Amino acid sequence: MQDRSQATYQQILTSAEKCFTQSGYSNASVDEICADAGVSKGAFYHHFSSKHAAFIALLEDWLKNIDHQMASLENQAENVPKALIRMAGVLRFIFRSAGGQLPMFLEFWAQASRNEEVWQTTIAPYHRYHQLFTRLIERGLEEGSLQSNDPQLTAWVILALATGVLLQGLLDPQGAAWEEVAEHGMQVLMKGLQKV
Repeated sequence: MQDRSQATYQQILTSAEKCFTQSGYSNASVDEICADAGVSKGAFYHHFSSKHAAFIALLEDWLKNIDHQMASLENQAENVPKALIRMAGVLRFIFRSAGGQLPMFLEFWAQASRNEEVWQTTIAPYHRYHQLFTRLIERGLEEGSLQSNDPQLTAWVILALATGVLLQGLLDPQGAAWEEVAEHGMQVLMKGLQKV
């Protein structure tokens, strides 16, 4: 029975992702998601308290994949500057895995300015990545691969670079090889921070 419940949960998420991508977060409805998934509204509400909850589940799954990629790259690198340059390459994974979903996430982020609950959910990953990058910069200072700097401020600069490249990739997908732009930007930043 639990396998069937898990299968229903996954089917609802698959349909929610499809509906959010096709109709946008605002226009997608629970009725549309249920029709696509072939489930009743009761089944939907058994698994999710709202459309928002289904979106959050999708967002969290997506972020878990990104977290896994980041941890793997951090563990493989011989020092912090190399880890951060490799992490910039995660944008390649983000663009590939998100496909046409990035506009859906942008729309959701826009909703954050009007809804406190959405805002809290949206900003949480930024805080988590800020902590990750702050910790990495502090480690780079300890290992001697980075010169003296403010780790928290540097972490915000890294996030600004990543967010800016993602936004540019959304607005002008064919404008550049955005993954390469991110990697080059991180290389430039690391050249300024590395001890020589």
